[in-house]
Amino acid sequence: RLVSGGTLWLVATPIGNLGDLAPRAVAVLSAAALVCCEDTRRTGRLLQHAGVRAQRLAVANEHTELSRIAEVLDVLAAGDDVAVVTDAGTPGISDPGERLVRAALDAGFDVSAVPGPSADVMALVLSGLPTSRYVFEGFLPRSGRDRSARLAEIAAERRTVVLYEAPHRIRRTLDDLRESCGDDRRAAVARELTKLHEEVLRGTLAEIAAAIGEPRGEYVVVLEGTTTGDEPADDDAIRAALRAELAEGATKKEAVASVASALGTPKKRVYALAIAL
Repeated sequence: RLVSGGTLWLVATPIGNLGDLAPRAVAVLSAAALVCCEDTRRTGRLLQHAGVRAQRLAVANEHTELSRIAEVLDVLAAGDDVAVVTDAGTPGISDPGERLVRAALDAGFDVSAVPGPSADVMALVLSGLPTSRYVFEGFLPRSGRDRSARLAEIAAERRTVVLYEAPHRIRRTLDDLRESCGDDRRAAVARELTKLHEEVLRGTLAEIAAAIGEPRGEYVVVLEGTTTGDEPADDDAIRAALRAELAEGATKKEAVASVASALGTPKKRVYALAIAL
């Protein structure tokens, strides 16, 4: 049940082109008693460009979001609005904001949003791949068995997959996707979206890996879902997943269990292939 008080606003900000800041976003940011942001300098420049004089800025990044909750709730309880922005895009999507939303809702305050730019949706619609059903993976685990398990799940996913990657890790992630999904899996890799040097590479994973230049800017990878339909994973996909698990230090028993679960394949079949490796 909602209580009387202010509203927590999630305000989408440009992912590159400052012209994408919505007029309603300007109005909400102007009226908010508190603007929570990842970087006060970066948000300050955006507000200056929009002609907004913020009443108060406070840092709410991945390290400070939890500690900022009490202050946000106090402002809302006083009847004032709080706006949440991130460095780029929609708050709460691979960025801070999710925990502030949960806290505000649990306390009974209203939560609303000013929609706008989101790199995952933009890359998806530009990819040329199916958009009717898709899954957003955010950033992959950086290493270890968690990464291997996630790659195996992505390889077996039938929906289009969208994920983010940093420039210094994009080549490794493409190589890992090729090993898990095969060179011929269709994909698109987008960077510098809405900016002057916007680029979208489309083709197979092998073609994109060969064509990608010097890594610059944040990347969005859009991957075609598996086309095997209801057919079980083939032996090559199972072997690749097993090798990835074993390379990360899993025992043969652990690798078999993990791959069988991720690919929806009977353990007996996975075990037989593991023995033959």
